[in-house]
Amino acid sequence: MRNDTMHGTIADIRTKQQTNPLSDDDADIVRRIVAGERTAFELLMRRYNRRLYRLARATLRNDAEAEDALQDAYLNAYRSIAQFRGDAQLFTWLSRLVLNECFARMRRDARRQNLLPMLHDCPKDEQMSTAMHTMNAHHDSAPDHAAARAEMRALLERKLDALPAGFRTVFVLRSVEEMSVEETAQCLDIPEATVRSRHFRAKVLLRESLADEVEKIGPEIFEFGGAHCDRIVATVLERLRDL
Repeated sequence: MRNDTMHGTIADIRTKQQTNPLSDDDADIVRRIVAGERTAFELLMRRYNRRLYRLARATLRNDAEAEDALQDAYLNAYRSIAQFRGDAQLFTWLSRLVLNECFARMRRDARRQNLLPMLHDCPKDEQMSTAMHTMNAHHDSAPDHAAARAEMRALLERKLDALPAGFRTVFVLRSVEEMSVEETAQCLDIPEATVRSRHFRAKVLLRESLADEVEKIGPEIFEFGGAHCDRIVATVLERLRDL
């Protein structure tokens, strides 16, 4: 039964490769995972860990919660990988699973507290201006350049955490992960016009100067180090042994 499913999945993927962005490499990984090769699933996790963790972290605003959500999303991905038909990029499909897990956790938390998730206001412009002035004072000193960038990154992470959830997720997908409007709309299941308006509003709230800086240090936001990656991969592989 699993072999029939595997052949159907791969046939669909090969048929659609001419009309969708799924790469040959991703198609091969899917084929190997469906065939039961768990080392291929480890490869998938290591390939997309950093980007998917960043998405979970931006949504949940908590490092530990983001790790847990990502692990559960990976388990869901492993169970349902045979259903992946190649209609979208593999990363887009995985992103949907991560977001679904994050949103489910947010709903459970809201029910436990018997209140709706709070939308935090951005810090006052005066506070941001002061921080920018402090960082600019360090910018001219080469030895302090790395420290200044780290300070800017920390500021950006705080500002992103302060955005309303809908704006924050769209901003991370569009400006940090550089997904297209169409891909973002597919991932979040919202109209493309909504993606554009939320992205615009997010940039306004962050201010153009900060939005421009994100493009330079975007890959460093919610940094995901090797230990982080190894811990998630090891935990998921351990949990897979019980399936």
